[in-house]
Amino acid sequence: MIRRLEHKDAPLMLEWMHEEDINRAFRQPFGRFTAEHAVHFIDNSFNEKNRHFAVVNETDEYLGTVSLKNISQTDRSAEYAIIVRSTARGTGVARRATENILNYAFDTLGLHRVYLNVLEQNERARHFYTKCGFVYEGTSRDAILLNGRYESLAWYGMINDKEQEEDE
Repeated sequence: MIRRLEHKDAPLMLEWMHEEDINRAFRQPFGRFTAEHAVHFIDNSFNEKNRHFAVVNETDEYLGTVSLKNISQTDRSAEYAIIVRSTARGTGVARRATENILNYAFDTLGLHRVYLNVLEQNERARHFYTKCGFVYEGTSRDAILLNGRYESLAWYGMINDKEQEEDE
């Protein structure tokens, strides 16, 4: 289940932000984030361009964040992102949160396309995105400088199938 982020999510949000393996995969220095940073993020998490939601369980415990970023009403597209706490990995919660955010993107926001990029070497994530219905679109070689090394990004996208069905 997903819901708007709340201040009470900040301590558990910091948990994943301070995980060393997470920090190696992101350019953002999450390892240096404080509770104030997390609260600031939460306060600015829902606007015209970005919609960040809490992934929660049945007791409303924060398990991660799922997002639509760079929302473009002109192109009717947005970038998808998800991160879950290590305790939630392998439980199916990321899959359900992805289904929820895609329904929100296509049904509520009326978007045509949702896309993402991931480090090319992150096979676990790439498999997950394919399983969720994203289609591999190509690789941008040496696209980012991360931890002193150039890394390639694999790009994935999903088109709103419901739109196509309505047109037929």
